[in-house]
Amino acid sequence: MPKLMKVKLERASDAVFNILRESILDQTFLPGERLNVKLLAEKLEVSLTPVKDAINRLATEGLIELRPRNGTFVTRLSPKDIAETLDIRRALEWLAAESAVTNVTPRDMDELHELVDTMEQPVSTDRERQTHERRNLEFHQRLIELAGNRKMLEIYKGLNAHVKIARVHYTHEGWQQRLKEEAREHRLILNALESRNARALQKALNDHIQRASEALVRELSQQ
Repeated sequence: MPKLMKVKLERASDAVFNILRESILDQTFLPGERLNVKLLAEKLEVSLTPVKDAINRLATEGLIELRPRNGTFVTRLSPKDIAETLDIRRALEWLAAESAVTNVTPRDMDELHELVDTMEQPVSTDRERQTHERRNLEFHQRLIELAGNRKMLEIYKGLNAHVKIARVHYTHEGWQQRLKEEAREHRLILNALESRNARALQKALNDHIQRASEALVRELSQQ
C-alpha cells in the first residue's frame, strides 16, 4: 500500500474522495488494482464510513468498480469505452466552440498562447510527460470554460477522468511525432479562436480530437 497523506477530521468524506481520486488519476493506484477499504481507512486515519462514501462517489464517476463478493477495483477501461468517451468529448468541444468565439477576450487568448507555448517545450522524462498531459487537458478545459455553460463543464470534467486513466497505458512509441502533430493542431485551434471563426474552430477541434482518439484507441487495442 503506497503512502498517502493524512486526512483532517473536518469534512473527512470530501477529503478522502479527493485523495483517492487524485491517487487514481496520478497512477498511484493503477487500472484493475484491487483496493482494500479497511487498509485505506487505516492509512488515512479515518473510520470506514468516509472511505465507503468516497468509494461510492468514485464508482458513480466511473473511476472505481464495485464487484459483489469480489471487492473494489480501479476501473480498467476498454478501447470501446475510451472511443465512446472521446466521441462525447469531441461533441462537447464542438458545441462549446459556438459560444467560445463570442466570449473569448484578449486576456484569454494571451493565456492560451502562453499555455500552448509551454506545451511545445521538449518532453523526455515521465515527469515532463505527465506535466505535458496536465497542460493539454487544461488547454481543452479552458475552451469549454469559455462557453460559459456550467453543466457542460461538469460533464466534461467527468470525461477527462476516464481519458487520464486510459493514458496510463500510453507508451513512448511515436511520442515525439505525436507531440509535433499536437502542436500544429493546437496552433490551428488558437488561430481559429482568435479570428472568432466558429466553423474553423469546430473543424480544428474535430480533426485534433479525432486523430488523438484513433491513436489512443489503436494503442490500447494492441495492448
